[in-house]
Amino acid sequence: MKAKKKSEPAEVFRAEGVTKIYRTGDVEVHALRGVDMALYAGELAVLLGPSGSGKSTLLNILGGLDTASGGQVLFRGEELTALSESALTLYRRHNVGFVFQFYNLISSLTARENVALVTEIAENPMRPEEALDLVGLTERMDHFPAQLSGGEQQRVAIARAIAKRPEVLLCDEPTGALDSKIGIIVLEALTAVNEELGTTTAIITHNAAIREIAHRVFYFADGRIASTHVNDRRLKPGDVTW
Repeated sequence: MKAKKKSEPAEVFRAEGVTKIYRTGDVEVHALRGVDMALYAGELAVLLGPSGSGKSTLLNILGGLDTASGGQVLFRGEELTALSESALTLYRRHNVGFVFQFYNLISSLTARENVALVTEIAENPMRPEEALDLVGLTERMDHFPAQLSGGEQQRVAIARAIAKRPEVLLCDEPTGALDSKIGIIVLEALTAVNEELGTTTAIITHNAAIREIAHRVFYFADGRIASTHVNDRRLKPGDVTW
């Protein structure tokens, strides 16, 4: 009997010829210059490149925070570039979790309460305690942000992002403000989310070492994807040399 072929993962995002032009008076800045890419279900992708190479612009367009000047972006076959602002808001609310370099926690709320803010508007949320446990903060959930380290605050931000069970998690320099030891702990939280929940995850970074944890790496330069690399052997965050 012939073995069945392993089914290909479903395509979550497809970008085709995506451009983005910012205009200030008579000056045009071409942030994206015809980007083609696809991201697949359960994938952990790293978008690597210097500042100004277009990584954040593309991530914001995929997440519905910005719109393309040209080209097409599809999410599960639905054209994001054709959605109204209200439809984009619903898309962000139900499908996308965001993690940024700065944590944006509410200082007067505990870790548990910060996460609970998201679960109150989600369709099928985790309990805040479940999300915080997944990122290793069971013992810290009743602490306020000022009582937490930078790495702990970033893990609260990750718990907040995943508590609504998003299909995709988009992370813009999530370790950019952290030293290597704490950064590794944050990356361990992100890989745990990817592996245990199957959340399609894209991580922007200028730290080339982080590429070792990805399924695929997209190298950005001058508003384009210069090359793509598949990691045949991925490293765990703790094995990465910064």
